[in-house]
Amino acid sequence: MGLKHGLDTAQGIQAPGAGVEGLLQRRRFTVADYEAMVDAGILTEDDRVELLDGDVVEKMTINPPHSGCVNRMNRLFVQRLGDRAVVQPQNPIVLDDYSMPEPDIALLRPDEDFYATARPQVQDVLLAIEVADTSLARDRIVKLPLYARAGVPEVWIVNVPARRIEVFKGPADDGYRESRIIDEGALTPEAFPDLALGIDELLG
Repeated sequence: MGLKHGLDTAQGIQAPGAGVEGLLQRRRFTVADYEAMVDAGILTEDDRVELLDGDVVEKMTINPPHSGCVNRMNRLFVQRLGDRAVVQPQNPIVLDDYSMPEPDIALLRPDEDFYATARPQVQDVLLAIEVADTSLARDRIVKLPLYARAGVPEVWIVNVPARRIEVFKGPADDGYRESRIIDEGALTPEAFPDLALGIDELLG
């Protein structure tokens, strides 16, 4: 028997061209693992990463239109809501044991110490907002299903280049039951039915 034939047929050896997925075991990091890496200095504030479904992934580069939109929305929500919610910009929320994303804006239930002693959990989240330009595909395909599966009641994806906001409500294991696109007029967070925000106010 020739050497090549022996390698091709040996137990555990795949023929040339076969995929490698079956040969590699994915190591999913938990939120506890992730925070231990932060505590140990493996991850620092200079590392622009977040934990999504067990993977530590790099966040997209933030350009001026993106940061300007986040700053504008942050001011609007703080001014309009006051003590009715904690407005959290670009900080982690714990969805489950394997996901701790950092939405651009999160409206959280009021907390006496402003979540200084514990990270917000999914039950604290009233609205999560992702501001998207270069990150649009990731926000729709990766992050949105994680929010839905965890039960975040409402998510907005702010499409900066298209000047429109995609609104998602009714979370379920397989996605959001309700979605619509707002490109003019005003929209209202489900948690605050008395708060109407104009598209021009949000997008500038």
